[in-house]
Amino acid sequence: MKMLLLNGHGIDMRVSNAKLHVKDGRFSANEEPEKYTFSPKRMDIDSIVIYGKSGNISIEAIRWLVKHNVQVTILNWDGKLLTTMLPPESANVKIKFAQYHAFENEETRLKIAKKFIEAKISKSEAVLDYLKQRYSEVDYDFTTDKGKIKNVKSIRELMGIEGGIAWKYWNEFNKVIPIEYDFKARIDKYRRPMGAGDKTNVMLNYGYSLLESECLRIINSVGLDSRVGFLHEMNPSKHSLAYDFQEPFRFLVDLAVVNLIEKEAMEDKDFIRTESYSLRLKPSGAKKLTAEFNSVMNGKVEYRKKNTTWGSVLLLKGRELAQHLTGNRKMIDFSKPAYVGKRDDTDILRKKILAIGYTEWKKMGFSKGTLHYMKKNAKGDKPFSVNAHVKERLEMWDGY
Repeated sequence: MKMLLLNGHGIDMRVSNAKLHVKDGRFSANEEPEKYTFSPKRMDIDSIVIYGKSGNISIEAIRWLVKHNVQVTILNWDGKLLTTMLPPESANVKIKFAQYHAFENEETRLKIAKKFIEAKISKSEAVLDYLKQRYSEVDYDFTTDKGKIKNVKSIRELMGIEGGIAWKYWNEFNKVIPIEYDFKARIDKYRRPMGAGDKTNVMLNYGYSLLESECLRIINSVGLDSRVGFLHEMNPSKHSLAYDFQEPFRFLVDLAVVNLIEKEAMEDKDFIRTESYSLRLKPSGAKKLTAEFNSVMNGKVEYRKKNTTWGSVLLLKGRELAQHLTGNRKMIDFSKPAYVGKRDDTDILRKKILAIGYTEWKKMGFSKGTLHYMKKNAKGDKPFSVNAHVKERLEMWDGY
């Protein structure tokens, strides 16, 4: 999966000599906007995201993009999805009929809704397990909550349990976010403000919009109706199934945000405060988050005995849901493949590096300079990698 982000004033897309010519926007007269040229049948972009101020796209450019199955998504000023132009959808009408019948059957609807929530919980646990390797203060137990899901009798009851788990999840997630990010919770306890007020929520909102856009593309490509969900209620202005489909994959956005925060990649200049005191991403911040989201989505995972990417897993799960609804697939499970995140810079490994002396280090066959470099990394807050042979010997060292 590959996204191209366009931002600023003067965005332009047009076709000349059968090639698509794209010009990014600019925010000052001194800037030289990026320009891209794509040849017919050699388009390596799946989705174009427009988070810009102004510009033009020709009718011929729209035709070119449609024929090359490229999605065009326009985000609002606050990073939320405004609209999207989707590639041609599947012509299999039977899939939609099967989806509608499943929605009308309360038992079937609840069964599928449970699958979405069970997958979301398992991925949330995987994220917290990943964080706990570095931050020992992370501590959680969803056992009781998960036990309740088996006996729920309604969507409302299911959503209530999910809400309780989400509150616990964000409480632990908050423990790893630096104080300067001013992150307290995902949802205001007393009201829902228009736009986010802190950096972390701004990044999460923007990332979830990118994910929603990708989910809409998948849903459309397999022939499902994005407005008829199983977990989320239908709403004239909402894509309920896209919200459902996001649940098992929100963790990818959470990881992208954590990665950027840990790497200290985000700067104050990547955000801007509006007159209503909401915060939004500036072009530089949107570019960083889009790139990190792309990176996470293209991360490798084993599924069906093959190495694939999380972006491809999204498409496979969309197909599996369509096959399940039409009776061509008996079971549906959004929990698989599982996410297993292993860190080099675990809390235990950092402590070992800081505790080991040069004598022990030398016995392992490493230089003093390497030890100095390792200790410097261990003292800092940024993530770091360790060579396999170094990590293996450190884990075996029992002097700590």
